[in-house]
Amino acid sequence: MTSVPEVLFVCVHNAGRSQMAAALLQHYSMGRIAVRSAGSEPAEKVNPAAAAAVAEWGLDITAEVPTKLSTEDVHASDVVITMGCGDTCPIFPGKRYLDWDLEDPAGQGLDAVRPIRDDIDRRVRGLVAELLDS
Repeated sequence: MTSVPEVLFVCVHNAGRSQMAAALLQHYSMGRIAVRSAGSEPAEKVNPAAAAAVAEWGLDITAEVPTKLSTEDVHASDVVITMGCGDTCPIFPGKRYLDWDLEDPAGQGLDAVRPIRDDIDRRVRGLVAELLDS
């Protein structure tokens, strides 16, 4: 792993789960972990319910733009965390891959997205502790 670990969050639309995870990881790592997010089929904009869910905790993802997953993103990352993109993520030797089985917030209201945010938050806190304590 590089001196500053690099994490890539991947979900289908890069509009909800991966955007919330990236914002939370950036927040908790305070610049000690490089964070990327991408999607296999990016949406046009961030999911408003996902943005509202993290806004409740003082984080703003409304200016983020969903991005297409690239081979370069995966290659540059130490840890690749998939969130429902299936086998569309390139596999490189030496990379660590995790699959977080999370419900898709697409089309759901804020009340339904909060538990997804909370699950992501728990996982991200664990990841921060693991990456920065090692």
